[in-house]
Amino acid sequence: MKKCYYLKTCDTCKRIIKSLPSVEEFVFQDIKENPITVKQLKEMYALSGSYEKLFSKRAKLYKERNLKDENLSENDFKGFILEHYTFLNRPIFVINNKIFIGNSPKMVESLISELSK
Repeated sequence: MKKCYYLKTCDTCKRIIKSLPSVEEFVFQDIKENPITVKQLKEMYALSGSYEKLFSKRAKLYKERNLKDENLSENDFKGFILEHYTFLNRPIFVINNKIFIGNSPKMVESLISELSK
């Protein structure tokens, strides 16, 4: 299955999705309208190996709460992601048991390469 966790109001998410060669097979989940579940987060964790990798340190709430000054554990990252959608690093693509997290050019390149196989 091909799945994308994103925000439909995020220009970066829209740009990346638009750049993909094929999106017809994807199931898209707007994480604001349909928050991720504990089960979905566990599946993402199993593929990424870290809640910190799934966590967005660019989130406005991260800065507002001065979380950068905290010594956060994996459990803390998990809790924040489940608490508010903005803490999930996005977009996240899951394709055939591979996960692609965030919006770096390298990630987008890897994603496009995977989709071209």
